[in-house]
Amino acid sequence: MPGMPLAHVSWAIADNADRKPCDAFFQDVFGAEIAYEMLMTPEAQAMGLDREESLMMVGDTMIVPIAPAGKGAEPGAPIGEMLRRSAAPMRWLGVALKVADLKAADAWFSAKGFKLHYDPGMEAHYFLIGRGQALGMRIEVLAQDLPNDPRRDPAWTPAKWREVHPLAIEGLQAIGLSAPSLEEARAVFAGQFDWPEIGTRALPEADADCVAFAMGDTVLEAMRGRVEASPVAVHARETKGIHNLVFKVRDASAAAEYLRGKGLDLIGDVADRFAIAPEQAHGRLIWFTGRTPVGYPPVGSNMREPARFPAVVG
Repeated sequence: MPGMPLAHVSWAIADNADRKPCDAFFQDVFGAEIAYEMLMTPEAQAMGLDREESLMMVGDTMIVPIAPAGKGAEPGAPIGEMLRRSAAPMRWLGVALKVADLKAADAWFSAKGFKLHYDPGMEAHYFLIGRGQALGMRIEVLAQDLPNDPRRDPAWTPAKWREVHPLAIEGLQAIGLSAPSLEEARAVFAGQFDWPEIGTRALPEADADCVAFAMGDTVLEAMRGRVEASPVAVHARETKGIHNLVFKVRDASAAAEYLRGKGLDLIGDVADRFAIAPEQAHGRLIWFTGRTPVGYPPVGSNMREPARFPAVVG
């Protein structure tokens, strides 16, 4: 499979009243900038909009917290119920990956046996691969441009996050996913998705072992907890899917000092990988590291180079 650039990673918020404080946290701590905000205006209400969301940039990574609103706030609303179910701590919705030609991508995934879902009216823009087909990670394959996405502009640069902001984020190094076993992760992500395996390594801070795959412009770290009671193993049984993000920073010690200066508690090892305590980060686990594992690609978005799929024969 061609490398599929990461368009965004998203998570759900059960109550829309909590969305703004979540946005504010990422703006304050990460220097996040809102590229586009979908709000419940009278016009949107009339059109039946069912959610509110912010498309926020942290460096060249887009993160999207989503909450039910309007029609979605009503009991029984499909999108609202899905978001409320998905809003538990340590649970993420999934990723969106960019392709050049949706029909070619459809043909490739269909030939591999994936069942694709199209939302009504969005058939020309994206399709979904459900959580059950990717070890709990919902995947949106999209051809459309995201509104106000700054990465479309050749002159845009994420340099200020690396050179000016105290975290000195260089880019998204990896997305961590909890898996029942490394063998099952290989069967799904190398066997079905054709994502090249980079290698295996231990993650002592997570009490887990991982096998890494090259998704496109970031890495998927499929993690297996070493003991049944470990947080990663429990996540694989009870939550499934994305477990964490990993940002590469220029200077880990300086990043840790900055976060502690914000009054945030850190877990892990500042000399290797450390994170803000999830309860202080709106229920999400986000690691930081100053190191690049052997075989990992350089960090940085390739959104201007969407995946191009070969024709499927037969």
